[in-house]
Amino acid sequence: MDEPVIAIEALRKSYGRTQALRGLDLQVRPGEVFGFLGPNGAGKTTTIRILLDLIRASGGTARVLGMDPRREGVPLRRRIGYLEGDFVVDGRQSARELLTYLGNLRGGVPAPRISELADRLHLDLGPRIKTLSKGNRQKVGLVQAFMHSPELLILDEPTAGLDPFLQQEFTAMAREAAAEGRTVFMSSHVMSEVQKTSDRVGIIREGVLVAVDTVESLRTSSTRRVEILFTEPVDPQTFARVDGVSELIITDALLRCRLDGPADALLKAAAAHTVLSITSVEPDLEEVFFDQYANGSRQEAS
Repeated sequence: MDEPVIAIEALRKSYGRTQALRGLDLQVRPGEVFGFLGPNGAGKTTTIRILLDLIRASGGTARVLGMDPRREGVPLRRRIGYLEGDFVVDGRQSARELLTYLGNLRGGVPAPRISELADRLHLDLGPRIKTLSKGNRQKVGLVQAFMHSPELLILDEPTAGLDPFLQQEFTAMAREAAAEGRTVFMSSHVMSEVQKTSDRVGIIREGVLVAVDTVESLRTSSTRRVEILFTEPVDPQTFARVDGVSELIITDALLRCRLDGPADALLKAAAAHTVLSITSVEPDLEEVFFDQYANGSRQEAS
C-alpha cells in the first residue's frame, strides 16, 4: 500500500486554555480529493497551518509527502500548492506580474500555463490586484496554487467568492489533478462542492475527527427519511418499538419516520401489513454533516 500523502497522529494544538486540536488522527491517500469539513473554530485551518509549518503543534505528529513539516519545511513546500482562506498579496502588481513573480520563485512556470488557467477561470491578468473583486482575487489564488502542477494541493475554502459556474470549473480542475495522480486536500463550507468533488470526506468537530469515509458510505450509514404507504391504517405502537426508528408520524395508512441503521427490523414490522409503496431517501452531505454534529452533542450530554 502506498504511503499516505498526509499522515496525522494524535495531533494537538492549544492556544492558552483553548484546545484547537484534541488528538486528531487522519490519513489522506495519494491521488484522492479529500474534503475536510467543519464549522469555524472546529480546527480545519489550524490543521492546515501545522501541515505547512506555519504554526507548531503542541503534541502528536504530522507527516506530509513522507516529510516532517517542522524539520523539512522548505523542500516540502516546493512540492505543495497552497491557497489560504484569505488570499492577501501586494495589490500594486497586476495579476500577471504577481503570478510571473511567484512562478519564478518556484523555478519558472511557463507563461502559457498561467494564461491557460486564467482563461479557464475567466480571469483578466491585466488589472492591478487592488482593483479586483474578492472573487477575482480568489481566482488569482487558485491560479498560483495550480500553476506549477504540485504533488499536493492544500486549499482552504477554495471557492469563496466564486459564482456557481466557476465553482464547477474548480471541481473539474481538482478532479483532473487527482486523475493525474496528484492529491487535493480541501477545506470547505460548501457542502455541494465537497459532495461533487471529493473521493472521501472527513468531518472535524471541536478538534477531533468524528467521521471519515466516502460520501456515498456516509450517506448510506446516516439517518435517512422513510415513507411507507399501507392499504389500511396501522398501529403506531407497533413501529415505535422498532430499532433505529425516530420522528415517527403515522397519518391513517401513511407512515413517515427517520431511520438510523439497517432497515431489516422496519421492513419485518411492515411485512405484517399490506404495503402499497416504500420510499427511502438517503441524506445529502449537508444532512450527514449535521447528523454527525447532533450525534456528538448527544454523546457528550450522555
